[in-house]
Amino acid sequence: MKKLVVRIVFALALSGCVTNPDTGGTAFIITSRAEENSLGSQAYGEMLAKERLSSNARWNQILQRVGQRVAAAANQPDFQWEFRLIESRDKNAFCLPGGKVAFYTGIFPTALNEAGLAAVMGHEIAHATARHGGQRMTIAFGTGLAFEGLSQVLGGGRSSQKAMLLAALGLGAQVGVALPFSRGHETEADQIGLIYMARAGYDPSEAPRFWGRMSGGAMPKFLSTHPPSEERKAALEAQLPDALREYGRSNQYGLGETL
Repeated sequence: MKKLVVRIVFALALSGCVTNPDTGGTAFIITSRAEENSLGSQAYGEMLAKERLSSNARWNQILQRVGQRVAAAANQPDFQWEFRLIESRDKNAFCLPGGKVAFYTGIFPTALNEAGLAAVMGHEIAHATARHGGQRMTIAFGTGLAFEGLSQVLGGGRSSQKAMLLAALGLGAQVGVALPFSRGHETEADQIGLIYMARAGYDPSEAPRFWGRMSGGAMPKFLSTHPPSEERKAALEAQLPDALREYGRSNQYGLGETL
């Protein structure tokens, strides 16, 4: 029996070890991309049903433009991209597995321009392309959920299990479960997102400036587990030479349109 367990664990380790094409790093994930994308689509629909979408035509147009450009830079052909603008004072945004993106209108005044939005867009999309949600779901299963429960949850299983998985996707604040992305995930999303925005044609120098603006005043909930602002800005500035090289090879839009 012990030998069988060892073989199963070894098989899971081999099948679950995935490589991030943007960084070359590896991670252990027990969920498949299809499962993550399915849950992301389901969660997206449920979230939008509870929110009021913005009728600001200009901001919606800008969001679509920035979103499509950054999504093209991310190169995820299996994603079904959607970009929605939610009417809210919250300075928030998220991207769920499968390319389901939502921005809150409250973040637009701080973004100031398209490049500021692209900095956020790149960061959030990077969470999805790096499969941080899948990594968090793996942790959630390992700390209390049964492996065989995934299919039941995706089909509408127990609410407590479903809430845990939604939280693993980064929606903890909305479902009342405290399971935020780790600082390591946030740093990685910053690094990948900076490259995405540069490839999309937006000046990456705006990224550290944007995150500096976000650090003023009360800390937004979705930034509460991020690295300290000065540390974060320093890391982004250190990466700028690589990002600027990517930017130099792109169709350059600079800072884009002012919001």
